[in-house]
Amino acid sequence: MKNKIRYAVVGLGHIAQTAVLPAFEHAENSELAAFVTGNPEKDRKLSERYGVNAYTYDDLENALEKEQVDAVYIATPNIFQREHTERAARAGVHVLCEKPMATTQEDCEAMMRAAAENGVKLMIAYRLHFNDANLHAIRVVQSGDLGEPRYFGSLFGLQVKEGNIRTRKALGGGTLFDIGIYCINAARYLFRDEPMEVVGLTANNGEKRFAEIEEMTGAVLRFPRERLAIFTCSFGSGDISQYELVGTKGHLRLENAYEYRGELKCVTTIEGKKAEKIFKPGDQFAAELIYFSDCVIHDRAPEPSGNEGLADVRVINAIYESAEIRRAVRIEPVPKKRRPDETMVIKRPPAEKPELVGVGSPHFG
Repeated sequence: MKNKIRYAVVGLGHIAQTAVLPAFEHAENSELAAFVTGNPEKDRKLSERYGVNAYTYDDLENALEKEQVDAVYIATPNIFQREHTERAARAGVHVLCEKPMATTQEDCEAMMRAAAENGVKLMIAYRLHFNDANLHAIRVVQSGDLGEPRYFGSLFGLQVKEGNIRTRKALGGGTLFDIGIYCINAARYLFRDEPMEVVGLTANNGEKRFAEIEEMTGAVLRFPRERLAIFTCSFGSGDISQYELVGTKGHLRLENAYEYRGELKCVTTIEGKKAEKIFKPGDQFAAELIYFSDCVIHDRAPEPSGNEGLADVRVINAIYESAEIRRAVRIEPVPKKRRPDETMVIKRPPAEKPELVGVGSPHFG
């Protein structure tokens, strides 16, 4: 039995450089074996820094074979993740893929099919499923201390510079695919359920940087038992990252909820009594590497699975459809048996932020 899983990181953009590559230092059962990218200058500098060979996207299969790769971490633009997942799966290599796993239901299902047909594991990189603060919030909701959960609200916003990859429609950009997915996923794991209907609105202030995509999106999701989730995500606002869950007896708020750097704070108010809990920073990317490598070593099915990724993509596309046709859209829920809980906590020390090579403004992973 292997005690370390060898990874090729496919795509060397912001999230790969700032978070994925440094995470191998804290992922004791995972080893960086190769890069796959398309920028010779970036390749050379990062190869020197991490001591591994770099290959082009066209040479992916050769890289996997030559470097004896067991798994890939795919961090390419959303529109290319299906191709790279299918190619890795056909080579018999396990796949840990950034979210959103794709931009269409068809692509998500093709990725899941490729993994199943080639006997490899597919996990979608929902790092917050292993984060102590978010799992604490789940535990509080599940405990019943807040009473019956009734509604969820969230805000996630930042300023995105002109030309950033997330503003390019052809590469799968847009507020929902990049940051709105966090709000959708949080509502789903706190309610432990799937939305049945959505209403969406997009807005655009006409700035040049938003020529191809919306500036912001707002949505209302209806869950079973008449529960609602409401959120707004924006590429043109001040930084904010938080959610609230309100029950019949109290409510909780998680601040800095979706970030991978800095402290997170959970504030609960139950029948008028307020309590705060601070969660120190940790390496969220090491946690998902450790978990996925453990699944490979011990031949366990990973969760968050392709079904988790498909569920969010289906909701995202329904929200965009609703915004376009200006009415509510029904959703066929993706069946889910497993959801994140406090037993999934994995905590490692925070990684130091490295000097970046050839990338622009941040991308959330």
